[in-house]
Amino acid sequence: MIEQLATSFIASGAFGVIFNAPRKSLLKCGLVGMVGWVLYIVLVESEVDTVLATFAASFFIAVISQVFAKVYKTPIIIFSVAGIIPLVPGGLAYDAMRNFVENDYNAALQLAAKAFMISGAIAMGLVFSEVINQMIRRSKL
Repeated sequence: MIEQLATSFIASGAFGVIFNAPRKSLLKCGLVGMVGWVLYIVLVESEVDTVLATFAASFFIAVISQVFAKVYKTPIIIFSVAGIIPLVPGGLAYDAMRNFVENDYNAALQLAAKAFMISGAIAMGLVFSEVINQMIRRSKL
């Protein structure tokens, strides 16, 4: 578990560097990604479906990103983009393409569908978090 914590922290922080996030926010970017990945791993090990676990983790990442954006007066996207990097199903998409090339279409379609659903869960988690945030803001006015 410690290896996963360190790896997700480094990956998220490194993508913060790639996306030109301010230097002072890189540790926070790594923290957001690490916390999201820990939530994902805990849910998957609790036998929750990977798509639902990804949705919950991306929703949580977006909430943390909104809080950090308010506290540190930076755009939300700095934290959310770096934070979702560990959740992106790149290996799954690679395996799907490899199976397409090897003419194993049944396995390829299954993997591609799963990668597509996980990608959609990431997007939906980010959007739902923003919608709820907007609803809370409007109710306070």
